[in-house]
Amino acid sequence: MQVVFHMGAPCTDDDRLIRSLLKNREPLAKQGIAVPTPALYRDVLKDTLRALDGAPAPAELQRNILTSAKIPEGTERIIFSDPRMVSINRLVVIGAQIWPMIDRVSRSLRNLFPTAEVEFMLGMRDPATLIPALFRGSRFRQFEEFTEDMQPHALAWSEMLARMRVAVPDCPVSAWCNEDTPLIWGEVMRELAGCDPLAPLDGVDDLIEDLMDPAGFRRMQRYLSENPPENEMLRRRVVAAFLDKYALDDALEEDLDTPGWSAEMLDDMTASYEEDMDAVAHIPGVTLITP
Repeated sequence: MQVVFHMGAPCTDDDRLIRSLLKNREPLAKQGIAVPTPALYRDVLKDTLRALDGAPAPAELQRNILTSAKIPEGTERIIFSDPRMVSINRLVVIGAQIWPMIDRVSRSLRNLFPTAEVEFMLGMRDPATLIPALFRGSRFRQFEEFTEDMQPHALAWSEMLARMRVAVPDCPVSAWCNEDTPLIWGEVMRELAGCDPLAPLDGVDDLIEDLMDPAGFRRMQRYLSENPPENEMLRRRVVAAFLDKYALDDALEEDLDTPGWSAEMLDDMTASYEEDMDAVAHIPGVTLITP
């Protein structure tokens, strides 16, 4: 049995990825791929992790998880998704690290199904926008207080992923940049489902639809229907062209307040994030999904 944990990160796709996959639950089930409703398992997983405290789950406890999630007999692949699978917003960034507790949590998640093939998937985000978004979703009132013990210039997703690979060396990891998701949404969905790269799925344009003028989106859908691209790369070029022409300005711009952070600091953080992706791409066992 294969088990994939989609870990977020928080403030990336806001559960849209799992909602898009849920549109395909019935056809995927026929292929042995289960996409359970998150409400059925999120609390169960958290309670089980707390009870086990890192120990491998016995067979009976594994069956309880699968029963709670209503996983059918004979399922070959199960997808669990939770943006707070690792931590709450306030604990995503501490000091100079993203997810300081990733070592312990990833091992604990892996031990929920000790004999299964376990994979991890996650979306990354530029810390210059991630930290303000985390703050907005927290209970803090002052940005300065929320970021008091953070070292934003030192943050690197590659450092976190390297620690994760050491913690769970037998578990492959797939990661992508949240900023790229409009163009790679379909590929990310298929990677999460573990289905054929060309498999037709409903919802592959869900994110694009949110970003595009409705009339432009309909034109794009009609064009793709009348001129089916031969491969995913050609499809991305078409989508990128329509997005460039019909994108909604408000949808592409996010107003995030960062008192105390200069424009130069934000630019430096973004540049570091983009450079860090080269390091991510070279971590053994990590697949970086790019446009």
